[in-house]
Amino acid sequence: MPLTDSACRAAKTEGSAKKLSDGGGLYLYVAPSGSKVWRMNYRFAGKQKTLSFGPYPRVTLADARALRENAKRALADGVDPSAIKGKTATGAHDSFEAIAREWHAGQESSWVPAHAERVLSRFVRDVFPDLGERSVASIAAPEILEVLRKVEARGALDVTKRLRQSMGAVFRYAIATSRATRDPVADLRGALKAAPKVRHMGTLQAKDIGDFFKHLAKYPGDRQTALAIEFIMHSAVRTNELRFGQWAEIDGDLWRIPAERMKAGRDHLVPLTKQSKRLLAELKAIAGDSEWIVPGARGGKPISQNTMIFGVYRMALPRSMAGITIHGMRSTFSTTANESGLWSADSIEWALAHSIGNKVRSSYNHAAYLDERRRLMAWWSDYLTTKNPNDLSALLD
Repeated sequence: MPLTDSACRAAKTEGSAKKLSDGGGLYLYVAPSGSKVWRMNYRFAGKQKTLSFGPYPRVTLADARALRENAKRALADGVDPSAIKGKTATGAHDSFEAIAREWHAGQESSWVPAHAERVLSRFVRDVFPDLGERSVASIAAPEILEVLRKVEARGALDVTKRLRQSMGAVFRYAIATSRATRDPVADLRGALKAAPKVRHMGTLQAKDIGDFFKHLAKYPGDRQTALAIEFIMHSAVRTNELRFGQWAEIDGDLWRIPAERMKAGRDHLVPLTKQSKRLLAELKAIAGDSEWIVPGARGGKPISQNTMIFGVYRMALPRSMAGITIHGMRSTFSTTANESGLWSADSIEWALAHSIGNKVRSSYNHAAYLDERRRLMAWWSDYLTTKNPNDLSALLD
């Protein structure tokens, strides 16, 4: 069974060395002293050999897997991976890999863990094998283009774009720390394929909200799913924010979602309207003693990632509403609130838990816009209620 990061962190020795296998020859070697090192066993020219990829957690599980794949590619090409320099997480002070890791470490505290892992994994998989050992000042634009075109050839145009941005940030960091004099990534403008224009599908149009509620009232599946969809509409939260929501996070008129579950990496306060609290009360009656706001059928876990969107599919919506997604309901809220002209753009962005400005400004606005967001969400819930023939009584409270 493949390893997990939690298993790597928890691994301990009992007086003797231990090996935790991840597959493909890769394993975490836990020494009697407690130190942990990534290793990979392989055969080359009929001989058993071992690679060392560096210590955990400095070299993450994702890093080690990417290095394993690099080694397997080398073997497929008839090259001994041990002959390839720079395969560990270490490197010269001015090498691209060393500077990229230094830059990454400086940014990591401001990113959510999943994003930080993705950024580093892209470097390990697609950049370090070709440019990791090179002095950052010696790397020219054509070499960067060659690396990016390999990614582009996989059809991963979005990854190509993000990798180019991250490489540019590394070069600018190298300039700021006196290890380079210019950013060659800037010379690649127009050299790569343009990503296809994003089509923002799945938004529920304001004119269709009433019809959507009529179909939702006739939803043939679990009542909990219908309530969860309606709660998403009133609160404008993301699917996973509700999926993993716990009753302990609800405090009166506020739902405090912890930073580790948020894309922006900070606590998110969701003002709860009277309509939202009515929906939560019915969800609580269904959830019973479960810690989850929307528990799954098997207990102990929340509903699955696809429960709500599959619920929308089951509603047999007319063609005018085809393609509506749960995430698109956030766009419905954003568009309607912005077009009303009643609310500041920042309060709407904060309601959507989008990243805004620097940390100092963010800290100030976190409190400064809460009162406005309470009024905004109450307005939004009342707006939805006027469209919902099954919930008009809420306006009379």
